[in-house]
Amino acid sequence: MSVFPNYIAMREKRQPVGILGTGDFARALAKRLYFSGYEVIIGSRRPETKSLSIIDECLCNVSLVSTEECIKSVSIIFLAVHAENFKDLLEEHVDQLEGKTVVDVSNRDRPSELHSHAEYLQRIIPTATVVKAFNVISAYAMENDYNSSSRQVFIASNDENARHTVANIARNMNFTPVDFGGLFAARRIEKHPLRLFPEWRGPCGFSVAVFNVWLLFLIYIYYIEKTVYEWEQIFVKVLNKAICMTGITVLAVTYLASSFAAIFQMYYGTKHIRFSRWLDKWLKNRKQLGLVSFILIGVHVIMSVLIMSPTYLRSWYHSTSITIPGNLSESFEFQRITWMNWKGEAACLTGILSFILLCILCVSTLPSVTDSLNWREWRFVQSKLGHVALGLAIVHVLVMGVPGWVKSPTKIYKSITFLSSIVPWITIMLKLFFCLPCSDRYIMKIRKGWDRKEEKCKAKCIKPKKQGYVVMNIDDVSTTCPCPDIDGVQMDTIEEETSCACVDTEIA
Repeated sequence: MSVFPNYIAMREKRQPVGILGTGDFARALAKRLYFSGYEVIIGSRRPETKSLSIIDECLCNVSLVSTEECIKSVSIIFLAVHAENFKDLLEEHVDQLEGKTVVDVSNRDRPSELHSHAEYLQRIIPTATVVKAFNVISAYAMENDYNSSSRQVFIASNDENARHTVANIARNMNFTPVDFGGLFAARRIEKHPLRLFPEWRGPCGFSVAVFNVWLLFLIYIYYIEKTVYEWEQIFVKVLNKAICMTGITVLAVTYLASSFAAIFQMYYGTKHIRFSRWLDKWLKNRKQLGLVSFILIGVHVIMSVLIMSPTYLRSWYHSTSITIPGNLSESFEFQRITWMNWKGEAACLTGILSFILLCILCVSTLPSVTDSLNWREWRFVQSKLGHVALGLAIVHVLVMGVPGWVKSPTKIYKSITFLSSIVPWITIMLKLFFCLPCSDRYIMKIRKGWDRKEEKCKAKCIKPKKQGYVVMNIDDVSTTCPCPDIDGVQMDTIEEETSCACVDTEIA
């Protein structure tokens, strides 16, 4: 998949284009094509009953003719009708469509693995060239040039010239064409509008699970084991604790993935072995995990400001006891709360600094900001500042928790500050380990292509019975060895039996 270059020399003379269909998308497409300089002809099965200028005055210069006349008049036709109507509309015009380019802009209601609408259309009109394109652009985005939604047009066709022709049309319409290759890729293109935040499902599900675990633990220690808070305080006081514990856990997990990847590469001594599926997905979801943690920590900041008072955070403030002697047998004593103590000041400072760094991280993920940063700058912000923000968050937790740990060291295992800082501490310690010169040099050497020399095949093979050879029995594979193609190891197929051999050429 690659973005089309700007073929200035190949920009053809603009020609008439046809649109079959008069729906919302067809009208929006006609307007966009017309204002892009094309002569637009719309075909309808009942042109005498429709008047485009009444619907939209911008279409007064667009010709409305019969389907047959539209097909005869142009060589490029946009098919803007539902897939259920493909056969009824085009079956009687198969001969007239020979050699013409038909652009399918339809979408599905649900994904299908069997075939795409474009492949179905190609079977109906086998003598025409079918191109799948423009289905990921909504009618609103097509009609409004200032719309900020995606401007990419995915294109698939078995004919390369047809793909370039449609790509030039998309470029003239101020869209960015993206070549997906053959018509088989239309299945992927048709799935795209049906996606509903697929990259966010895992991170959001993980965050909800972590939040539920922390919330249930807080309910147990504050309400079941012993009554510490009133039930009416669960909405802000207790939920704020669960949110901040979830936020710092998710933030730590975001940066823990890179350490796991480094451990994986150190263990195998190469970068040419693919990560496990769970680790690969974890690495790809780091952006979403980071944004989820930023949202949680932002909510924690807002809720903390709302309860920033000696009533809720008594241990953060100095207090002075004033006793008024009683006239009879009892005295009256009350406490006068003044300013914050060191604990409150330090907790606020570290929390504010950590949140500011997280704001910088979040802003750097915006496409406009990312495009303005080079690789070193982006890595500095995302990696270095990210770990500093996590470190400050740990200090923020420690400032609040250490005084309680000192008073009750035997109950530290029940402390929410201690439990919520375990995963962040592991993340920071692993990062410090990989920052050591010996570890850093070794990892960088592997990532530059160096492989640790080993006698065994770097695949899931049986241990070698003979030095230099590894035999793996394969029942369902006839000629292709599943072992990876690595330097110094060539893949051969043993002719006498249905198995593969990884042959070390240096040993042989």
